[in-house]
Amino acid sequence: MQALLALVRAELKLHFSNRRAVLFSIVAPILIAAFFGSLFRPDAKMGGIAVGVVDLDGSALSQRVVAALQAEASLKTSITDEADALAQVRAGKLRAVAVLPKGLGAQAGGALLGSAAKPEIVLHYDPSQAAVLAVVRGLLAQTLMQEVSRSTLSPAGLADMQRQVSGAASMPAAQRDDLMRMLDAIGSAQRHGGAASAPEGGSLSMPYATREVEAVQSGANAAPMAYNSYAHAFAGMGVQFILMAGVDMAVGLLLMRRLGLWKRLRAAPLSRAQLLGSRILASALISLIVFAVIYAVAIAAFGVRVLGSVGGFCLVLVCFSLLTASFGLLVAALGRTPEATRGLAILVTLLMVMLGGAWVPAFIFPEWLQTLSFAVPTRWAVDALDAMTWRGQGFGEALLPSAVMLGFSTAFAVVAVWRFRWEE
Repeated sequence: MQALLALVRAELKLHFSNRRAVLFSIVAPILIAAFFGSLFRPDAKMGGIAVGVVDLDGSALSQRVVAALQAEASLKTSITDEADALAQVRAGKLRAVAVLPKGLGAQAGGALLGSAAKPEIVLHYDPSQAAVLAVVRGLLAQTLMQEVSRSTLSPAGLADMQRQVSGAASMPAAQRDDLMRMLDAIGSAQRHGGAASAPEGGSLSMPYATREVEAVQSGANAAPMAYNSYAHAFAGMGVQFILMAGVDMAVGLLLMRRLGLWKRLRAAPLSRAQLLGSRILASALISLIVFAVIYAVAIAAFGVRVLGSVGGFCLVLVCFSLLTASFGLLVAALGRTPEATRGLAILVTLLMVMLGGAWVPAFIFPEWLQTLSFAVPTRWAVDALDAMTWRGQGFGEALLPSAVMLGFSTAFAVVAVWRFRWEE
């Protein structure tokens, strides 16, 4: 029994003697829990959702609806034309766009009372963040009901509605009589400064209909291709676990130092550039091969397709593989022991992946966090892989993300070479 206790005490002492490893094993879950808790607390305010509005009507009603959407704090509403808006949704720059049809102002009041056909509002939305659709749909319904009711129930609006209802020959007589009594009651209440209630049988309906369209790339036959959720999932998880491979490379380098293998390599007739260059090149090639295999499985088994530029897709994979290799070298240069370095690097990797939008849709981030996420290379990698696969974007859309990743790779490599301990 004493021997068992002695062994347990030795293991505990050995574990807690590495203070840095113990510290990061505690800090990591605290930071990740704090991150998710801050996003989903009851008083949390997400950043404005980037949406577009296309006003094909130009009526007083549609202009008030647009103004109300622009004033909504939870939206960042821009006014644009339909072709540009659809292109921005497909590129991921807008989450959704509402197209207000011609005739909305003239038909909405009658549609509210059921005496006219409902105008159709088309909602184009980003299918990778379909939760946005419910938010936009709800705000649009609230705004339109308020504005249509305000214009319809004004004295002038009531008089116009009474004329429309009385002249609606296609409407059943009983329904027409019910609506006329309801309008008369509302008008009487307004004249006497009281509140009106609809008589039994009177009813209001939504003053418009919606048609929701996924903003996806068209296929060879010009029909829209169905959104494949696996494409985004493989982009996010591929980025995460390729970065983990870079961490393993860093830990392997530290183990080489601990075992004396690095000293033997230093004794060989090799320059510093050859030593570190070989590590970067080998790690980049390993990452590229693993990423290619991951996407080969995604294509063969899960129907993922590169709908955009194949050259742009390959460029993004190469640039991210170089980023992974330089990140691993940086971790090895800054690390002291394999145990502590692994904990710190995994924490940094998880935070970068979360900020990159691989786990949680970026639209629910606070405004400042959405801006901060563009300072993280994983955000550019995930967005670029989305653009080249299911979004169907051209080669030009891969250039900026690739340049950003190469910039991060250069910065990581420079700092790694500067801080690398050449001597034991």
